[in-house]
Amino acid sequence: MKILMVLTSHEELGNTGEKTGFWLEEFAAPYYVFKDSGAAVILASPKGGQPPLDPKSAGAEFQTAATARFNADKDAQKALATTLRLRDVSPDAYDALFYPGGHGPLWDLVEDKHSINLIEIMFALGKPVAAVCHAPAVLLHARKADGSALVQGKAVTGFSNSEETAVGLTEIVPFLLEEELQKIGGNYSKGADWQAYLVRDGNLITGQNPASSEAAAIAVLRKSDGTAP
Repeated sequence: MKILMVLTSHEELGNTGEKTGFWLEEFAAPYYVFKDSGAAVILASPKGGQPPLDPKSAGAEFQTAATARFNADKDAQKALATTLRLRDVSPDAYDALFYPGGHGPLWDLVEDKHSINLIEIMFALGKPVAAVCHAPAVLLHARKADGSALVQGKAVTGFSNSEETAVGLTEIVPFLLEEELQKIGGNYSKGADWQAYLVRDGNLITGQNPASSEAAAIAVLRKSDGTAP
């Protein structure tokens, strides 16, 4: 099994002068779920090379067993530093697609035509398409074959308005993900702030926040091997 993980290349947190990027737990937890299952994991980003890490996600309070494992894993660090460019990636080569979050995707992946193309093709082929936390934003401009929004009528989740308020970035982000998913017809639901919450609708898998990352990865594997409906 071959899984493509797509990370953001965007590092500026709006006009705050602060940095953003991908959230470490949301990469590390799924990465090791996939690797430990025996899957081949390939990493890509819009610009290729080293994607920016949200520096806040490296803070002591956000460390987990998976992030500690990554911090000691030279091979994983090398793989992350040498991501493929999205424009060079073919959807035919992969069995599943996974997007870690962080605030970065709100600025680049949401509009990236190569990302949108990957999502549309792999979704249409029935391959698992998964995104966690802010990364469900990558679905906003994806379309089904009939031209309707990919998430229209689909059960989805993602970083909630209340969680965005809690981190103090409601006025900084370009949009609120919960609202945007609802605007285009997504059947958005959420759990308690910061608690794992996963939604599956066919081959579309979304997780609400960092705590949902591992469960989302497990759902991808179950969908891929046919053990999940």
